Amino acid sequence: MYVEMQHIHKTFDGFRASNDVSFGVEKGHLAALLGPSGSGKTTILRMIAGLDMPDSGEILLNGVRVNELPGSKRGIGFVFQNYALFRYMTVAENIAFGLEVQKKGKKEIKERVDELLELISMKELGKRYPNQLSGGQKQRVAFARALAPNPQLLLLDEPFAAIDAKVRRELRAWLKEMIEQVGITSIFVTHDQEEAMEVADTIIITNQGRIEQIGTPEDICREPQTDFVADFIDCRRFQLLMAIK
Repeated sequence: MYVEMQHIHKTFDGFRASNDVSFGVEKGHLAALLGPSGSGKTTILRMIAGLDMPDSGEILLNGVRVNELPGSKRGIGFVFQNYALFRYMTVAENIAFGLEVQKKGKKEIKERVDELLELISMKELGKRYPNQLSGGQKQRVAFARALAPNPQLLLLDEPFAAIDAKVRRELRAWLKEMIEQVGITSIFVTHDQEEAMEVADTIIITNQGRIEQIGTPEDICREPQTDFVADFIDCRRFQLLMAIK
């Protein structure tokens, strides 16, 4: 397993956000944290990223315990729900930001930015500013910026929530293709079942701070392990998705 959480507990002001959370994600896989609002999805993501610290338990990345390691030292790229692009920087400057923080040479930065602009099919838009982009284009830039420093793990917090339904469907297919092409281990948070079933290799279902079930979309639909999963997952939607594919 490339990512492992072992018996994680986290409480905020008396609210138990994570209650004995344990799971693993294999290297190169795309996993979805799926559950209703307040079920603990984003807390898990933030602890992996080093933005929040667990009260107890172990977080391992590639077999190394990282509980006390700052997020900046964990080799993680993070894509936020609201893009978090710098308004006064061009597309190219936004993508280059992490490389400049790492004090990479100008030639290396330019080559990497050009490579990523090609990857996200925005080669001609490097000089535009965020306010000149569509929502889908902004999310592609956020994806490229997260990938620029060559992280070993990519985390995405409801990456399509701010985008309209039609573009969201197009971006889901694009994201899965890009992650497979790059080969990076990825975890994304969503409350959208269709999104999780269509994109993820593995789904981790959360509820009230606990993990209810882990498995492929097929496994979860075939054998729900708890009453919550049986009620929560709409397998008819999944079967329709598979039929369309």
